[in-house]
This record gives sequence, structure tokens and C-alpha cells, in this order.
Amino acid sequence: MKVFLVYLWRFWMVILGIVLTLIFFLPVYILSFRKEHYKYCYFFIRLWAMGMFYGMGFRYKMFIKTDKKIDKNQPYVIISNHTSIMDVMLPCILFPNHPLCYVGKKEIEKIPIFGTVYKRVCVMVDRKSARSRADVYRRCAERMQQGQSVVIFPEGGVPDDTNVILDQFKDGAFILATKHQFPIAVFTFRGLKEMFPFDNKKGYPGVVKVFFNDILTPDTTQKELKEKAFEEIQLSLIEELK
Repeated sequence: MKVFLVYLWRFWMVILGIVLTLIFFLPVYILSFRKEHYKYCYFFIRLWAMGMFYGMGFRYKMFIKTDKKIDKNQPYVIISNHTSIMDVMLPCILFPNHPLCYVGKKEIEKIPIFGTVYKRVCVMVDRKSARSRADVYRRCAERMQQGQSVVIFPEGGVPDDTNVILDQFKDGAFILATKHQFPIAVFTFRGLKEMFPFDNKKGYPGVVKVFFNDILTPDTTQKELKEKAFEEIQLSLIEELK
């Protein structure tokens, strides 16, 4: 019975995703053509993300672990751990005043309708192409100079091994921050790995714990930034497991 309910819940996600994508496709697509209109485009993107997250029955609870504040006029490189496709929705919910740009896989643009919008509002990377990977930093810097914040999951994807608490970080987010002097907003998402894994035999809606760990300034080396971010996210995850 439980397995049946899980499959039914996931079928609801597909229906919800299709309906919300059809509703918001036109305004997002039209407003994505001009960079000065992106803040209005983001309003509809955020509604889509909120509809998906809350419509699936999820909620979140925020835990602040730093005395630093988010400046609504400052673009950030936003990073977090990555355990579920629902991780993608949370930054949009958490950042109402920061139009977000995601770094995503080029393969997703093949999805009908959704892919058409995706390739306009995201910076896509072909991981098989060294040229594409190298060009990501330039394109992300351009977006941030236009006032957008960039979301990067430094693990590079959801770890295949479900026993991995936190996979090793790739360098991209930290190269972008140090090269162009953008601060890094560090978050930890806890609970989605158990609630909405890729294993179709599990899953349930619930409250996601969101930890706002820190804002790291790029006044140190790329290696030190990466180690500090990894340590802070790992600590939040380990503390929750105790």
C-alpha cells in the first residue's frame, strides 16, 4: 500500500509540473528575452517553484547559523548540498529579492516546453565539453553583473551512492567567486534526501530543515573558500544525524 501511495504521489508531481509549466510558460518565455525584464520573469519562475514545492506537500523551517545578513542589492553565488530534485525549488523560495540564474545540465533543454524556457533563463553546461565548462564562468559573471545571483550545487549533481552524506565539491562556484569577487551564500538542506529520493519505493512529504550557514567573502584563496564551505555544510549535516 505504501509503495502504491508513493507512486501516486510521484504521478501527482508529474501532473503538477505539467500544469504549472503550461500556466507560467508564456510570461516566463516572453519576459526572458530582455535582460532588463528578467526581474519580472523571475517573479513567475518563483511562483512555479513555490507551486511545485508546496504543491508536493513540503514545507521548510529555517535555522540561522550566522549573524551575517543577506543584502538585497548584492548578487551572490548561492551554494548548498544536493540530494533531491526538490533542492532546486528552495533557493527561489528563499530569495524573493534576488533574481536567480541556475547552472544546469544541457541535457535538460530536451524536455518539451520546459526545456525551451530552461535554456533561456539558465546557464547551461555540456559536461563533456571542456570549452563549455570553461565558458560557464564568463556567462555567470555576465548574469551577476546584470544583478542576478547564481545558484550552483558544488557536488555537481546528486551522488549516486545514497550512503554519501556530502560528496566532494567541484571548483566552479569558488573559481567564479574569487575571480570576479562575488560573496558566497552557504546553505544546507536537510531532509529531502529521505523525503524525496530518486528511489521510487520511498518518499513522503514533510518539513525540510534549511540552514543558513554563512556568507563567505572572496578575500582568501579558492581552496580555502571551498574547504570552509564544505566544512560548514558537512557540520550542519553531521549535527542533524547525531
